[in-house]
Amino acid sequence: MASRPDRSDGELTLDRLPDPAEVVDVLPLEGVSSSPTEAREPHRHDYHELIWVRSGSGHHLIDGSRVPARPGTITLIGRGQVHVFECAEDVGGAVVRFGEEQLFGGTEQRVVPGWLLAGRCGRTVSVPAEETDRLEAVIEALRGEVGRPHDPQSVELQRQLVSVILLWIERWYDAARAEEREAQEADEADVQLLRRFVSRLESDFADHHEAAHYADALAVPPAALSRALARATGSSTKELVTDRVMVEAARLLRFSDLTAGQIAHRVGFSDPLYFSRAFKRHYGESPTAYRARVRGTAKLSA
Repeated sequence: MASRPDRSDGELTLDRLPDPAEVVDVLPLEGVSSSPTEAREPHRHDYHELIWVRSGSGHHLIDGSRVPARPGTITLIGRGQVHVFECAEDVGGAVVRFGEEQLFGGTEQRVVPGWLLAGRCGRTVSVPAEETDRLEAVIEALRGEVGRPHDPQSVELQRQLVSVILLWIERWYDAARAEEREAQEADEADVQLLRRFVSRLESDFADHHEAAHYADALAVPPAALSRALARATGSSTKELVTDRVMVEAARLLRFSDLTAGQIAHRVGFSDPLYFSRAFKRHYGESPTAYRARVRGTAKLSA
C-alpha cells in the first residue's frame, strides 16, 4: 500500500504510513523499474524505512545525495530524511516502514539500534549471502502479521519482528566495521562513543551547537571526546555538530518553502544574519544562492 502524502512541512511532501491505525507497513518489490523522469518528487518520511534489494539495481537520492541500490543490501532511511528512489531497474526485494514507537516499548524495554537510523544520506548495509533466506522469511512473517486480523499479540509480534531485523542489520554492520578496523586499526571504544554521540546529536542539534554540551551529556572530557570522534570520523566534535546543523538547513532550503529566517530559527540560530554567514562559510554560498542552485532557478551568467 502506498504511503500517504501530506503537505505539512512547507511545500515538501511529508509521507505518512498508509493506515493511521497501523504502525508497520511492508511492501514487496518485484521487478520494479523506473527512470528519473518517472520518479515521484522527493519527500520527507514521517517514519523509518528499510529498503531490501535482493536483485536488480538503481539509486536513491537521500538528502540530495546519490546512494546506490545494489543487490544484497539494505538501505536504512531515518525518519525526517528526504528520499526518492530515483532510478530502478528490475528491482526485487521489499520495503519495511515503521513508526518511532516500534523502537521502544512492548512487554519489556528492548535495546534496538536506533542509532543506525540517525545521520546523513542514509546507511547501506550488506547482507551476507547465507543470511538472505532468513531475512526474507522474517520480512514475510512481518508482512503476514500486518495483513492478518489483529489480536492481543499482533502489535507485540510486529515489534519483535522489526527488532529482529534491526538487530541483524546491526550485527552485519558491526561485522563489516570489524573488518575495516582490522585494516585501519580503528579503536572500538571510539566507535561506541560515536554511537552515543550521534544519538545525543540527533536529539539536541537544533538547541545546542556547543561542543561542551555534548561532552557534558556524555560525561566525557571535551578534549577526549573530540579526539575520539576525530579518530572515528576525521572530524572534531564542533565540526560534526556544525555539519549536522547545516545538513538540516540545506534540507529545508532545498525541499521546503520556509524562509531563510524561519530555517535559521528551526536549526537554532536566533540571528538570521549570523545563520546566513555561517551557512556561507560551510557551503561557500548564501542560503538564497544555494536554494536557487539546487532548485535549478539560478540565473545563468551571460
